[in-house]
Amino acid sequence: QVQVVESGGGLVQPGGSLRLSCTVSRGTFALYGMAWYRQAPGRQRELVASITSGHNTNYVDSVKGRFTISRDNTKNTVYLQMNSLKPEDTAVYYCKAAATFWGRGTQVTVSS
Repeated sequence: QVQVVESGGGLVQPGGSLRLSCTVSRGTFALYGMAWYRQAPGRQRELVASITSGHNTNYVDSVKGRFTISRDNTKNTVYLQMNSLKPEDTAVYYCKAAATFWGRGTQVTVSS
């Protein structure tokens, strides 16, 4: 069974930065498309960023220029570097592997 574990969330002030990590155990990580989603209270879960096995990336418009998704196949890990954070980025951030396997999420709170 593929396991997906996120880390790196926390409380940060507006304008600050965080880096989320998502590590996948079992399976063939290098072949997986990977994605970060987020869900704010009272809102639907939305796709934030994705990266293919070939390292092609895609972002939702609201984070373009601020967030960067990357992957390290030697560590079975995908990252989400989040800069210039805004209060509206507050949400639980989830990692998804191979369009199938979800992690449990990590809370990101942007507040002064």
